[in-house]
Amino acid sequence: MAEDLPTADATNVKPDAAKTLEGVSVIGQGETRQVQRVTTKDVAVLPAGTSLQKILNRMPGVNVQSNDAFGANEESQTISLRGFNGQRLGYTLDGVPLGDNAYGNYNGLNISRALIAENAAGAELAQGIGSLGIASTSNLGGAIQYFSADPLPTFGGRFAQTFGSDQNRRTYLRLDTGDFHGFSMYLSGVRATADMWAPPSSPTTTKQFNAKAVYQFDGGRITAFADTSRTSQADYAYLSKSGMARGLGWDWNLYAPNWNRALAAAYCAPAYTIKGVKDARCGYSGGVDNIDDAYYQSRALRRDDLYYLAGDFYPSDALTVHAQVYHHENAGQGHWWSPGQKSNPGAAQELPISIRSTNYKINRNGVLASLGWDLGSHHLEGGVWYEQNHHNVERNFYYIPYTLSSPISDNTYLSDPNRRLFNQAYTITTRQAYLQDSFKLLDDRLSVDIGVKSPHVTMTARQAPGVYEAPVANGTLKAEKNLLPQVGVGYKLDAGQELFLSYAKNIAAFQGGGASGPLLVTQSSFDATRGNLKPEQSRTIEGGYRIVQREFEASAAVYDVKFDNRLLSLNPCPSIQQGTTLACTTRFYNVGSVSSRGAEFTFIWKPFEHFQWYNSASFNRSTYDDNYVQNGAVVPTKGKITVDTPKRMFASEIAWTYGPWNLSLRGKYTGSRYYTYTNDQGFGGYTSFDFGAGYDFGAAWFAQDVRLSLNVSNLTDKRYASNLTAFANTDPNGRQLAFHASAPRQSFLTLDVKF
Repeated sequence: MAEDLPTADATNVKPDAAKTLEGVSVIGQGETRQVQRVTTKDVAVLPAGTSLQKILNRMPGVNVQSNDAFGANEESQTISLRGFNGQRLGYTLDGVPLGDNAYGNYNGLNISRALIAENAAGAELAQGIGSLGIASTSNLGGAIQYFSADPLPTFGGRFAQTFGSDQNRRTYLRLDTGDFHGFSMYLSGVRATADMWAPPSSPTTTKQFNAKAVYQFDGGRITAFADTSRTSQADYAYLSKSGMARGLGWDWNLYAPNWNRALAAAYCAPAYTIKGVKDARCGYSGGVDNIDDAYYQSRALRRDDLYYLAGDFYPSDALTVHAQVYHHENAGQGHWWSPGQKSNPGAAQELPISIRSTNYKINRNGVLASLGWDLGSHHLEGGVWYEQNHHNVERNFYYIPYTLSSPISDNTYLSDPNRRLFNQAYTITTRQAYLQDSFKLLDDRLSVDIGVKSPHVTMTARQAPGVYEAPVANGTLKAEKNLLPQVGVGYKLDAGQELFLSYAKNIAAFQGGGASGPLLVTQSSFDATRGNLKPEQSRTIEGGYRIVQREFEASAAVYDVKFDNRLLSLNPCPSIQQGTTLACTTRFYNVGSVSSRGAEFTFIWKPFEHFQWYNSASFNRSTYDDNYVQNGAVVPTKGKITVDTPKRMFASEIAWTYGPWNLSLRGKYTGSRYYTYTNDQGFGGYTSFDFGAGYDFGAAWFAQDVRLSLNVSNLTDKRYASNLTAFANTDPNGRQLAFHASAPRQSFLTLDVKF
């Protein structure tokens, strides 16, 4: 039965945990908390290679946004849950921590760079309370555990080729050794290219390699995994409501390849405006009326190597031991062609644009270990997690050589900058331990999970030696709690019905420099916060009902969440006082709390073997509990809805299989969202659809199976504000560059051959 399967805790993953996701209840039957799952069967409606994170979007309470069909463009990719944004959730792959999903990398990597989509076995989402053992220091609002597929027991291979709109090309290849006296392994790789769906046709490229080896023996198993990822993503322009009103439209993007137009706009920058008179070369065109409406181009480059080695051992029927070591290295650059920042200043070859690059480096090593012990009716479990992360962030400017035609390409890692604003090195040390007891009472009808965890994170930042235009702080921040409790209770009404209730407290570590955390400030700003900042924390209470029958599954959950010590960067003083005293520097403040209450519903109808209808609904009200002071004025946020938090969401998906045919259709309604803290600006709700169809030709010639599939994303070509990119106190004129546009309708055809 599903309720008897082990929970996929991050540090106590059974050797077949990934594979058993196919057999467990989608709605988390047997769990004492709200849990939802996706498996490889749930991906048919979306194009091959779609990120597992985007697949989560059908779940109740989950809002995933991206302006590309695969959900892989990281600058435009966001996820929120019950009022918490993506940086306040936790993420792991096979137990290995993936960090906090920040675009500015400092402690991890996105699941798209950690695992090739075809090698995924599924994911488990705990909407409010992640398991105690999860290796995360950011899971205030929930935890997502991703699992990689095991090697196949038989020798074989797989080849998949995708062709799609906007020159999308994707090739996937995998080879399995099959089982040989307990040893099995696969090697796999993918290469993908695509143009932007809006002019210009700047390319995005991905090259990725996965390998996984498993050795199973009588007393346990050893698992090794390797991932290398090289990505170069062309990033889209940020849009404003004002720009839309001026006719720029959903497909407004970048100036490239029109270099002269970019130059003309850049000459309108303040650096070229003297006593209010603009430079004679200044010129806007085509609805543009300010320097921020567009820039020449933008790009993100990421280079990752991730490895782990894990062992699961069973000394006796009552004992389980898990040990895992991992290593992750990352080098990344974010490029922005910055208008108004001069290249070759003062020279005859001066240009009004230079390339700004934010550079990231990560080198982290960690170990996880846990012990499970069945003692009578109790299952005792304890574990530890240790990680040391050496992170570096710097910001540079690179001059553009003078040219009358077109500038250099930035589709490469830049070095030897002409200007350096700052260079800051971090050492982030994480220590976390947990202890839990699970037991049953009342003839095994009552399940109880009770435990504590103790996170301790120390972050030390040091400015690298050198002279910088914008020097940053040296200092240390700690986020720690000796005991954070968690309690879960489940009561089985009968074989298919159960109630659950859970309670948990969590804290989050302070963010590192890649995510512009509270140490990436001036020394005076940090000194003003010394001893005053508190780590963000949450308290979650949730409860609900589940029923699993042969023809349907259903769940209903309600929750109450308090999010305290919210951090925000601001200056509380009037403009005439700013910078005059230590207390008036722009810095991070704890600005109060957020209250979230809501309900989530799931209904899955399976009237016969080849048909399934999945439905989810969520209702949320997340509001700020406090006002705060900015620029000497009170910002009236008390009682306002939190930014980027829909009050209502509904998802429905029909999947039908008949003989060699399969069809699926998914629709998702996302309610209105605000991008200002005072709720004076936002976007209305919208509904989008995705369609998938496939035909299985079966065995053909040398192939064991040949499939052809068609996927259409955004079927009705609905245009809307996808991810909200930047937030403001207020935006009365709609000038805030607040969002990316959704992608238009796109089609993809995939040939998948297994041999």
